[in-house]
Amino acid sequence: MMHIFEGTLRKQGENAGRPFYIRRLTIEDLRSVLTVQKQVFMQLENKKMLQTLSEEEFAYILSGQGLMLGAYDGNDLIAFRALLVPPVDEEHLGIDIGLSGSELAKVIYQEISVVLPAYRGNRLQKILAGVIMEELGKEGHSFRYICCTVAPFNMPSLKDKFAQGMQIAALTEKYGGLTRYVFVKDLYEPVPPACREVTPIPMNDFSAQKEKLAAGFRGIKMEEKENRLWIHYGRK
Repeated sequence: MMHIFEGTLRKQGENAGRPFYIRRLTIEDLRSVLTVQKQVFMQLENKKMLQTLSEEEFAYILSGQGLMLGAYDGNDLIAFRALLVPPVDEEHLGIDIGLSGSELAKVIYQEISVVLPAYRGNRLQKILAGVIMEELGKEGHSFRYICCTVAPFNMPSLKDKFAQGMQIAALTEKYGGLTRYVFVKDLYEPVPPACREVTPIPMNDFSAQKEKLAAGFRGIKMEEKENRLWIHYGRK
């Protein structure tokens, strides 16, 4: 399988760098994907932070309803990232952010992204995010919106999404009652317009954030100050 990216990283506990590469994943990689997801999930103190995918959901993506990339150290899968073409149903994230009708078919999801603990600190999430969007761009796709969900206080994922220029467009319950931010990026606006009004709100104040979102604001950045985490909400 062709390498679409190559680089160097450091495994935790080692000083010497080692080469890694990224390639597209196929249905033949399903076992490795499930193993890595399980290893990452078992390491989490708060299991609610990661919404895992089932074997059937991974198979759906790997069979052509999306795109998955994997990072490898030699023959070992150490990280992966997925895009999913979602079915249009009542759980569609586009509905949560106010889309309807034909616009829903223009949404693709940023799905699960995981890195084995021993390889964290190498910016693999960020690298995979950039490479997978480049690969999507080669597909001649018709998507306009990238959407995903993130648990409040899931710092690596929140940083990852804001670093990609994504914004919080909703705060709601998903996956059977779990509180989630719904992020979106409009591919027709790679650089969002500047906001006239900006208000920081503590991350744990869900009601205040929902009020701002209902008034047309979006979460545009995250900040830690005064020993608290804040989301800055802005409106054009």
